[in-house]
Amino acid sequence: MKQRIITGIGFGIVMIAMIIFGGIIFNLAVSLAASIAMIELLKMKKMKANSLTGITGLVSMWILLVPSSWFHAVFPFPFTKVELFIFFILIMLMLTVLTKNTFTFDEVGFVVLSSVYVGFGFHYLMLTRETPEIGMALVLFVILLIWTTDSAAYFVGRSIGKRKLWPDISPNKTIEGSLGGVVFALVIGTIVYFILPSLSTYISITTAFVIMAVTAIFGQIGDLVESALKRHYAVKDSGNVLPGHGGILDRFDSLIFVMPILHLIQLI
Repeated sequence: MKQRIITGIGFGIVMIAMIIFGGIIFNLAVSLAASIAMIELLKMKKMKANSLTGITGLVSMWILLVPSSWFHAVFPFPFTKVELFIFFILIMLMLTVLTKNTFTFDEVGFVVLSSVYVGFGFHYLMLTRETPEIGMALVLFVILLIWTTDSAAYFVGRSIGKRKLWPDISPNKTIEGSLGGVVFALVIGTIVYFILPSLSTYISITTAFVIMAVTAIFGQIGDLVESALKRHYAVKDSGNVLPGHGGILDRFDSLIFVMPILHLIQLI
């Protein structure tokens, strides 16, 4: 527990500092985290990151991850990121033939889905931070909501939780804890909304309330998605880069699930 607390505090300080700095420093930090998360997923599938297929997977993820300005600076051709990503999918399908099915169709599907999951998730995190005037406040707000939801769900679940939420995937989570997490996120989020003028100036209370609800609900779903993934591949943690907390994916699972949703339904 002591190691977990120390790591959590240290990681939280570094993460908040990167968000405050923003710009290239934040984007590079996010890019590093995304690369580690992708490598963790490849290891779950027992695929080596330094293999041809692993490198192809990392490149595919990076195509979706990097800001458009970076992409066009490095790749000055009339292709969109999505078009180039589709091209890499075709390359991976060709590799199934060239490797005589050593690289299987199933592995192609895994790499493609993992690239989208990690690449788009972290991409929208960077995109949110770049939002004019309010980017830093938005990222901190969403992270606060996720941390509040997780903490409240844990303590409420331990105190009054009786009915299991999804025992086949995460046996310790309860319905009472999940609902408690949503309620606390709404309460704390509302308080923070009125404290931070940058939020109340640019976002209406209605929009902010929807952001709170979506983040609290889908953040928990994102956590369950990663739990299902780890259970499927029979691993306890996605990695071990954060002692007491597991891997990068274990810490960012809710955030990279929520950020694309908030953008796609145009809340951010």
